Amino acid sequence: MMLIQSTFKPAWWLNNPHLQTLYPALLRKPVNPVLKRERLLTADDDFIDIDFCGEGDQPLVILLHGLTGSSQSVYIKGLQQVLLQQGLRSAALNFRGCSGEYNHSSRCYHSGETGDIDFLYRTLHAREPDTKMAAVGFSLGGNVLLKWLGEQGDDLQLFAATAVSVPLVLSACANKLDSGFSKLYRASLLRELKEYLHLKQQYLESLGKTSEAEIIRQIGDLDNINSFWQYDDRVIAQLYDFDNVEDYYQRSSSRQFLKAITVPTLLIQAQDDPFMTPAVIPDVSELSSSVLLESTQAGGHVGFITGNNPLQPQYWLEQRIPEFLQQQLNHV
Repeated sequence: MMLIQSTFKPAWWLNNPHLQTLYPALLRKPVNPVLKRERLLTADDDFIDIDFCGEGDQPLVILLHGLTGSSQSVYIKGLQQVLLQQGLRSAALNFRGCSGEYNHSSRCYHSGETGDIDFLYRTLHAREPDTKMAAVGFSLGGNVLLKWLGEQGDDLQLFAATAVSVPLVLSACANKLDSGFSKLYRASLLRELKEYLHLKQQYLESLGKTSEAEIIRQIGDLDNINSFWQYDDRVIAQLYDFDNVEDYYQRSSSRQFLKAITVPTLLIQAQDDPFMTPAVIPDVSELSSSVLLESTQAGGHVGFITGNNPLQPQYWLEQRIPEFLQQQLNHV
């Protein structure tokens, strides 16, 4: 276990956490690496869509996006492009229902749902047993990744993993989104989630999957929900067999899994992340010897933009993550 002194310095023209968070999400022009989509059928008669970048037999990096994101999120596409330039292939997992097409079950994904990442890893490993593999997760995807790494322990053959801006303690993050400026993020995310559920119910009905549609209909009217505590209690806990929201948050928060991780893992957290508080960041005593914690004073939520020229923003994560992956690859 180690604390790393970070080299990250925020751009002077993006000098607060909200600018760091919002700039790439709203203003970054996406790069468009050439992708090849593959649909994998799951054991429960559903599917996940994977967007591959790169060809050949180079090392392969699995990428996991955040809540309401997808493989089309700018931070995923940007990293895929840089990895490609460095001779690494990537496979971006779209969590269920995030690939532009609704999935075929009332369930989709949540912060503690590790079945699909495990299924993807096992599928790829069986297909290419000699390929060196790694994984990177952002935000919710980072929580899923860390939980999965802890659950699997020694049962994974990954040369490295990186998790960025992770909601390590879900209850504390839900509380943070109930306060101050962070309410704006909460309102936007909840609006998307409610709309998604409404449209998905209609889609399942159109497919003739009336029993799955009925499961969503039974949740009832979501108009009066205005916090993640309420949403996760009414929706996630009901859809996924948790007792209630407290049970979901307790079982799905990834901080408790850090001690069990054996894959060399870099955890990047900004102390000013508007989706959480510094109290979410673990103490060194909570980390296994395989986990490196790089805690930055600034950076916002999946922001980390540096550079002196506002016309040429530099996305520090796209330097730091490949740097860590290459370091670990050299040790294999």
